[in-house]
Amino acid sequence: MTRLVNKPFSQACENNKAPILAVLEQHLVGISALLEIGSGTGQHAAFFAARMPHLVWQASDRSHHLAGIRIWQQEAALPNLPPPLELDVNDWPWPVDKTGAVFSANTAHIMSWPEVERLIAGVGRVLLPEGRFLLYGPFRYDGRHTSDSNACFDQMLHERDPDSGVRDVESLMLHADRAGLEILADHPMPANNRTLVWRRRP
Repeated sequence: MTRLVNKPFSQACENNKAPILAVLEQHLVGISALLEIGSGTGQHAAFFAARMPHLVWQASDRSHHLAGIRIWQQEAALPNLPPPLELDVNDWPWPVDKTGAVFSANTAHIMSWPEVERLIAGVGRVLLPEGRFLLYGPFRYDGRHTSDSNACFDQMLHERDPDSGVRDVESLMLHADRAGLEILADHPMPANNRTLVWRRRP
């Protein structure tokens, strides 16, 4: 018997898609292929691919998310939105060999820290020279939260899973540098989030 899959929906994706799009459009000029890691519901993939037709948007996630992502993709019916790939940052090699850009939203605080390290290292391996890595979410600076709401969110994450939590930008920068990435921009976003943008060194 085939199990029916309900179309997934995230209000957070609905709220942040337009501000994120503005940042993506700024940094993805001339890039023709992007890998999204942790596509979740698939909303971002469908929305961004429709508005950037020059860009092949490759969604990916762990296996249990793929059916929901396919629903959004089938409804969008876009030529630049191929079927989602199964990708777990812990499993190397990844199913994409090289790409011009990598995007990931609201993943670093859900992953364990070793998984974040593997995410950044993997991005460094698959990005083409001058490629872009865009990471969206809440972050800390010098160990401090940027808002009381982020501090409460961090506490909730730790209570649910001690390995998760809002990450320090300085630690991310250190591992990005080791992976051959240099920081280009740190964009403030609504709801006390940020979008960090790195470039792969030539």
